[in-house]
Amino acid sequence: MIKEKDGEERYKFFSHRDCEYFPCHKTSDDSSFNCLFCYCPLYTLGDRCGGHFTYIKGIKDCSKCLVPHGRKAYDYILKRFEDLSEMARKD
Repeated sequence: MIKEKDGEERYKFFSHRDCEYFPCHKTSDDSSFNCLFCYCPLYTLGDRCGGHFTYIKGIKDCSKCLVPHGRKAYDYILKRFEDLSEMARKD
């Protein structure tokens, strides 16, 4: 694991403040908004994603979810990678 002088693992956090949609979800702290997972890789897990979502007319709505946009999102999503890879596995 590569760490910066200040101990940060910068590959785990990216804030794209120049994006015309920044922040794409309502938040009380723009400085901690992580854009690394602009499109959540956990969406496909449906109701097992662990995020804060609702279904509107059968379609998953994640507009109020900040799980992939937090400072610790990288670690959480990597922990769920096994679930994602299981979905793609061919028997």
